[in-house]
Amino acid sequence: MSFEDTLDTLVRRHDELRDKLGQGTITGAEFVKASKEYADLTPLVEVINKYTGTKQALKDATAMMLDATLDQEMRSMAEEEMHELQHQMPDLTKQVQLALLPKDAADEKNAIMEIRAGTGGDEAALFAADLFRMYQKYAQLQNWKFEVMSISENGIGGYKDASIEITGKGVFAKLKFESGVHRVQRVPTTETQGRIHTSAATIAVLPEAEEVDIVIEDKDLRIDVFRSSGPGGQSVNTTDSAVRIVHLPTGVTVQQQDEKSQHKNKAKALKVLRARLYEAEREKLANERAGMRKGQVGSGDRSERIRTYNFPQGRVTDHRINVTLYKIDEVMNGHVEEFVDALIADDQAKQLAELN
Repeated sequence: MSFEDTLDTLVRRHDELRDKLGQGTITGAEFVKASKEYADLTPLVEVINKYTGTKQALKDATAMMLDATLDQEMRSMAEEEMHELQHQMPDLTKQVQLALLPKDAADEKNAIMEIRAGTGGDEAALFAADLFRMYQKYAQLQNWKFEVMSISENGIGGYKDASIEITGKGVFAKLKFESGVHRVQRVPTTETQGRIHTSAATIAVLPEAEEVDIVIEDKDLRIDVFRSSGPGGQSVNTTDSAVRIVHLPTGVTVQQQDEKSQHKNKAKALKVLRARLYEAEREKLANERAGMRKGQVGSGDRSERIRTYNFPQGRVTDHRINVTLYKIDEVMNGHVEEFVDALIADDQAKQLAELN
């Protein structure tokens, strides 16, 4: 099917759904399904109509310019309009192509973010805590809910690891490229000689899976309960409320102990387990579809260093897209949208290149 035929088919389908919904002849699940499809198609059809309208106007203006029966003034006006429309067409064509790109089914999902201190000891844990606050502020700027699921502290304000549930509009679509190794270069507060140290923390962003996305059988789980412990091994509470769940087919293990209720800890652990299994399945499918192309959505190697935060020079560099911002204070205060937007645009460009 040609590009133009594809556009015609989508517009006809949109008109068909509009008529069905307007007649009130469908109800229940069929109505819900049709309403969602219509809502999803509407912004796409608006772009298509703008593209086809401009294309037709360009055709008409060109015909007028070449029409010898018209006076010179009319033909000059038509020529001026033709040049203006020709200038608009490449951008409109790209807008349509972007709108036609396959959507990541997980884009509209909420996310679970896992932050872990990497190499660098206490300084890595302090950096992990800085990243935690950076994403917390970014979530506030996006009007998202940022809910801590678990945190393991190192006793001096750093985080050995933390899990957060982030909910809101388009959370995973914006955060999915944050997965990877984040490296920091700065002088630690404990450094007496003023030497710059390099340490790292890892970020994993998982789309939050619903029960319908990932079905977990009870027989595939081993659930252990034990007494929670805090920093230094002291008991957090005196009941066996901590929960460890092992998914036997895959070996994925999740542990939760922040809540005093065993039931709440189990529910949180299952949510994280479901998200990890869902992400693993997404990565598998993405790898198959992309022929293991490096950088494909969901298949990025998390062992790679993706971003460096250099405090002495006040810069942050994203190594995947070669973007450097000399405003580290703003970035650490949650203003990461320039990286987010650039990464999304880069991914769209790669997808368009594959289609052409």
